[in-house]
Amino acid sequence: MFCPVCNHKDTSVVDSRLSGNGLCVRRRRCCSKCGFRFSTLEEMQILELTVIKRDGRHEAYSRDKLANSIIHSLEKRSYTEDQFKLLINKIERDIQKKASRNEITSQNIGELVMKHLEKFDKIAYIRFASVYRQFADVNSFERELKRMSPSKKNYKK
Repeated sequence: MFCPVCNHKDTSVVDSRLSGNGLCVRRRRCCSKCGFRFSTLEEMQILELTVIKRDGRHEAYSRDKLANSIIHSLEKRSYTEDQFKLLINKIERDIQKKASRNEITSQNIGELVMKHLEKFDKIAYIRFASVYRQFADVNSFERELKRMSPSKKNYKK
């Protein structure tokens, strides 16, 4: 790791700790030339995973593409950066579990995103589902909302 101050290539790790959510490692480093101390974060990455699109095309998995689609559904919703990172990491963990021979369909990814979004934020889930499932009319929305709603019990007044 290069020092961000003097660009020297010899830095040493002084301390390593798991981050708050346990899915990244925070490393405290020190430059052997100038003594500058800085921190780095190490996160899991999915490597060499191919996504099979609906039309049969194959493309490389992109964490940024996944994150951007979720950010779009979470627009104007309240969440922290740590909550968002944890959500992405949980989805990617499930993607890795579900992938076979380093391949996964875009439908499988969409279903995993919806599963996690439904627990994370119901509005974001509906937004994502409306695009992913291509809701054509209000009835499609109503069916999905009824599916999400707990069954109503009859109460006597």
